[in-house]
Amino acid sequence: MIQLLFTVIFSEMVLILLLLFKTPLRKLVITGLDRTKRGRGPLVVKTVAGTVSVVLMSSVYSMVKIQKRWTDEGSISNPTDQVLMAKHQLEATLMGSILFLALMADRLHHYIRELRIRRKSMEAIKKQARGFEDGKSGSSKEIKSLEEESTAMEAKLKNLESELETKTREVNAAEANQVALRKQSEGFLLEYDRLLSENQHLRSQLKSVDRKLSRSSSKKMD
Repeated sequence: MIQLLFTVIFSEMVLILLLLFKTPLRKLVITGLDRTKRGRGPLVVKTVAGTVSVVLMSSVYSMVKIQKRWTDEGSISNPTDQVLMAKHQLEATLMGSILFLALMADRLHHYIRELRIRRKSMEAIKKQARGFEDGKSGSSKEIKSLEEESTAMEAKLKNLESELETKTREVNAAEANQVALRKQSEGFLLEYDRLLSENQHLRSQLKSVDRKLSRSSSKKMD
């Protein structure tokens, strides 16, 4: 299961990288996400996210039970519980990262789509403004009316430019978060290697304890 979780995390990281950089693959990814968010796609995504959340809560509950058992006993005396505790901690961390990266990818897709819509609206408004400026002729009333419409269009254009700057800052912040997540994932890999080594060490300790118990039992029988 842990290998599957790491695979999902790496897949989400690749998806975020494709969304951040303007490449031919970016258009394909955005098109695929657009299709995913239609029809039954959102229901399937919510179902998967809910399942991961339930498994995450189960791991957290198992960790709480083990911690409570340690507290009741007054000491950490069972190596098996230590192995289970480390396993649940790693799984909970990976599942939490999966949910967070999925949310990041969804927000990036939303912001990119919003930026495209804003740009198209700005281009349409600029064309209308140029058309009004080129078509200024006739009576003074018509000229005044066109000037008022042009002023309103310019004000709307400024608002859209302000919104575009805001969205750009949000995308830049998302890029910074993605870099931080990449570093965090590298830390998870190092932690995974450490937990594997601890797991092997604890298994060897368990085998040693079992051998000692079997020897002591044999001596008592003699």
